[in-house]
Amino acid sequence: MPQVVRQRIVPPHGRPPAPQPPVPSLPERFRSLADREAVQVLHRAARVLVASLPALTDRLVEALYAQEPGYRAAIDSARAEVWQEVHHSLRHNVGSLLQPREFREPAHRTSRWIGEIRAEQGVPLDAVLHAFRMGGAMVWQGLVDETARRDADDVRLLVHVAADVWNFVDEHCGIVADAYRQAERRLAWRRGNRQRLMVAALLDGTARIADLAEASAMLGLPEQGRYAVLAVAAGPGRGTAPATPDAPGAVPDGPGSGPDGSGAAPGGSGSAVRPPLPLPAAAGAAPLWHPGPDAEFAILPLTEEPGELSALAAGLDVPPGVRAGIGSAVEGLAALGEARRTAETALRACPATGGAVLLDEHLPDALVVSCPDLAGALADRVLGPLDRLDPADRDVIVETLTAWLDADGSAQRAGARLYCHRNTVLNRLRRFEQLTGRCLTRPRDAVEISLALAARRLRGA
Repeated sequence: MPQVVRQRIVPPHGRPPAPQPPVPSLPERFRSLADREAVQVLHRAARVLVASLPALTDRLVEALYAQEPGYRAAIDSARAEVWQEVHHSLRHNVGSLLQPREFREPAHRTSRWIGEIRAEQGVPLDAVLHAFRMGGAMVWQGLVDETARRDADDVRLLVHVAADVWNFVDEHCGIVADAYRQAERRLAWRRGNRQRLMVAALLDGTARIADLAEASAMLGLPEQGRYAVLAVAAGPGRGTAPATPDAPGAVPDGPGSGPDGSGAAPGGSGSAVRPPLPLPAAAGAAPLWHPGPDAEFAILPLTEEPGELSALAAGLDVPPGVRAGIGSAVEGLAALGEARRTAETALRACPATGGAVLLDEHLPDALVVSCPDLAGALADRVLGPLDRLDPADRDVIVETLTAWLDADGSAQRAGARLYCHRNTVLNRLRRFEQLTGRCLTRPRDAVEISLALAARRLRGA
């Protein structure tokens, strides 16, 4: 309240009068007295509320059920538990009006506990805050009604403590909101971590049959759907990179935070994956990405559309130097372990220069990389004699042989591809036959030569 200030008048021929001590205004002189009386009125009414807390709790629970849809499911499923929580909160909060020091910390703990419980129950935060404000309004109305019943003139004194009461309500709304959000972060982290573990088990082929229904519900994937797996080789700056908030299909440990909201997953491993490749629309639903030590894997939900995998492989936008492999289609979540293994085989069949390999279209290469020791022995046996040549000469023969096989045995087309005459192609092929003792027109030799070339090429991958 502003103080009364006397006007300063300076005589024309003299010094100003000595300053007088400020005199408090009349309302301010009585303010402390009014506050003391207001507190006494507040305490008298609060003591009556403490004695009638069960009835007050009943009214608040019924009001929540009628006015706050977010609480109805919780009250329907566990009315007694909700009643106890509301009663506990009211007891501590009304007690804080009588004994602030004794009840302040217990009241805070109760509000934090309720915020956590409601987050775990899935009650919306807006509904929880509305419930606290409804409780505050009901307590305030109870204070006013009790004061009016005792002495209507005392109601005007409650105005002096109204701001304190509503500041108390706002303080606890803030405590509830903070506890709710922290619990929500912990729950999201646990759900994300559970998702990651479930996807890992499916891709490893270690998921239990009894868990498949839960996995289907958790991941939004039909248990008997049709799937394939895409494997992308991890490279510099890739692998277990943090996911962006809008990264489609990422399976995170949490929403960018650990269970305590610190921003770190336990052990520093298993971070969320940033999808390394944009997938075309032919992939159907959004894929789920999962990190591995040497590759990143995506579960691809498929339809029954013919040629879907071929269209997907053709539509992949693979950056230069990036290797990707798509395994064979499988039926059901239980077969995803096999789909991952075929995707890894397709990835190994991808050349070092990069690109995308669809296993079903590169089965001979997949056969070679599946048995690297035998493939190496075959390459040495068939192509070993060429290693005695000058490297440049050897490379010319291998390049010509590869072009001829790719041209389905046409020397004319192979020559066009190599920018040489068809006779030059034939001369180089005859030289190969002389050096290796193989005959290109003999089917068995042709198969061995083709596999040996694939083994030599992929061994450098």
